[in-house]
Amino acid sequence: MQIETMTKSLFINGSWRDFDGKTETVYNPATLEPITEVAYAGKKETEEAIEAAAEAFLSWSETTGRERSTILYKAHQLMLEDAERLGKILTMEQGKPLNEAIGEVKGAAAFLLWYAEEASRGYGEWIPSSNKNKRMLVIPRPVGVVGAITPWNFPASMITRKIAPALAAGCTVVLKPAPETPLSAIEIMKVFEKAGMPNGVVNLITGDSKAIGEALLESKEVRHITFTGSTAVGKYLMQESANHVKKLSLELGGHAPSIVFEDADLEKAATLVLGSKFRNNGQTCICTNRLYVHESIAEQFTAKLTEKVAQLKIGSGLEKDTEIGPLINKKALEKVHSHLEDAVSKGAKVLNGGAPWDGNLKGHFYQPTILSEVTNDMVIMNEETFGPIIPIQTFNDESDVINKANDTDYGLASFIFTENTSRAIRVTEKLDYGIVGVNDVFPASPEAPFGGIKQSGNGKEGGNHGMDEFLEQQFVSIGI
Repeated sequence: MQIETMTKSLFINGSWRDFDGKTETVYNPATLEPITEVAYAGKKETEEAIEAAAEAFLSWSETTGRERSTILYKAHQLMLEDAERLGKILTMEQGKPLNEAIGEVKGAAAFLLWYAEEASRGYGEWIPSSNKNKRMLVIPRPVGVVGAITPWNFPASMITRKIAPALAAGCTVVLKPAPETPLSAIEIMKVFEKAGMPNGVVNLITGDSKAIGEALLESKEVRHITFTGSTAVGKYLMQESANHVKKLSLELGGHAPSIVFEDADLEKAATLVLGSKFRNNGQTCICTNRLYVHESIAEQFTAKLTEKVAQLKIGSGLEKDTEIGPLINKKALEKVHSHLEDAVSKGAKVLNGGAPWDGNLKGHFYQPTILSEVTNDMVIMNEETFGPIIPIQTFNDESDVINKANDTDYGLASFIFTENTSRAIRVTEKLDYGIVGVNDVFPASPEAPFGGIKQSGNGKEGGNHGMDEFLEQQFVSIGI
């Protein structure tokens, strides 16, 4: 697939803007070959986009939910019809296997569908008054212009998961995608354009992350920032947003534990742990980072998992049957390998993998890796790896493993494997995480709230809770 140079990668006030300044190269992470160039815009262009969004908010916020849903329904259908082409573009810029990429595009479209349905359900309240001469109402109102900052690991679904509820609520949006993966964002803007979105309601800026971020933070018109990324950047956004007391939705880092109890279905658990860890090559915020296995079944389970991991096919995401694509860049590979070297130096045993993949591609590939004899002082047990390594520890006491699972500053997702209903409920209630998967490692869904606690962020994406993030509750008291 050939992609033309996209110097017109700025979508402002309903138009693709010419940009004759600096450009930025988008690379295929599997081959390191350049795909195209996109505009490297900055503060000036972002301010223009904010101005357009603020102007459009005046009329968009007054449309009915049904009017907004009509456009979102159309966008959903257009994305589904073009899912294969959009998936190929996503794989080219991000690296994940094509089947995963097409699945992500369809998942992104599902958020458009869900919030097309939710757009008409912005219910308010009638509060019974204790004073017979008063009537009290609560009216939901859109917060205003939203700045959306999205990551590279899910460059399609993270966009619609953020901006679909914002649009459904009546907000307007300025989108800043990750510099590694701007092409999916460009294509999604084209979908909205084709679906009939009014000028200025959605805007796209590619380029200088620092300058664009500063413009969003400094603008009084931007009332809400929604961000997925590192905890460090999330803390920076919280600090800088204080000047205007902006609302924030933050989905930050994770360090997900998976716990395999002795009564688990071992075949099912091994398959699900495999899917959790190696989907998108371990580059997900909720993938298994720490694996705790009951000592009575550790040998058997580890053998099953190792056999499955050894069969994974590495290669370009565009090649048939590829299951493991490249890491996003050299820095990511270096981080993964540093975690491996630290663990091995402290006594960990490599059961599979343990080194960069020396294949026929130039990209930054790493062998799917399993570590045993892991101890708590290893970096991999305390920091998010964001790569294809599973460290395994054993346990023999339920309360002890719960304490180990909770012993982190993060609180995004956790997973348990058990066939005992009482244990499932008991352990779930003690895990200090925003998301708990019981025999399920793929909890993200348009109809359910997704988000973490502690230093994994605040706010929810998905479900009616996701639209609530973009609404203010206005209280009206009427004397009669």
